[in-house]
Amino acid sequence: MHLLTILDHPKPNSFTAAAVAKLSEGAKAAGHTTEVADLHAEGFDPRWSMADIEGEAGTGAPQDILAEQTRIARADAICLAFPLFWWGMPSMMKGWVDRVWMWGWAYDQLDDPEKSLQRSRTGLLLVPAGARSDEMEAKGYTDALETLWTKGTFGYFGFSPRKLELLHGATGSAPRRQALLERCYEIGRTLPQPESDP
Repeated sequence: MHLLTILDHPKPNSFTAAAVAKLSEGAKAAGHTTEVADLHAEGFDPRWSMADIEGEAGTGAPQDILAEQTRIARADAICLAFPLFWWGMPSMMKGWVDRVWMWGWAYDQLDDPEKSLQRSRTGLLLVPAGARSDEMEAKGYTDALETLWTKGTFGYFGFSPRKLELLHGATGSAPRRQALLERCYEIGRTLPQPESDP
């Protein structure tokens, strides 16, 4: 498979970037090819604008979005990697989702509100989080993110299978962080094939 990873973190040597590097290393060990789109390094503009709205109306997507969609077309698996930020996505990733997965290209709610216009791809969210798993589960945050992202948004992307990998304790001790990086390697090495019918 070809794995496309979208990375959102402004710091080049962040833990999120290290997690992506380990994920890619594991995927390559399994025989896959990999590509990383570093949104900050590339200067992606996350602002949703009139040009995006006009593109959805049929006048053609902006050139930067066409470039992102071309990258997606090459991918059999897509990973979105970003730190959990205010219990959601940081603005760069949210803007990438808002702008790139546009109506008429990714989905069409008029004919079938549950169906993606994209072919099936393996979908992964790799999300470092400072909070502990028991804290997030006790307060309902984990279920909320699963509902919002895994059961909601990424169905429109045609991701099947799709999985949220929360890397709890990413701000913890060096041994904890090393264990999480080893987990990222295994996630990449065991990446499942896309399912035929999302």
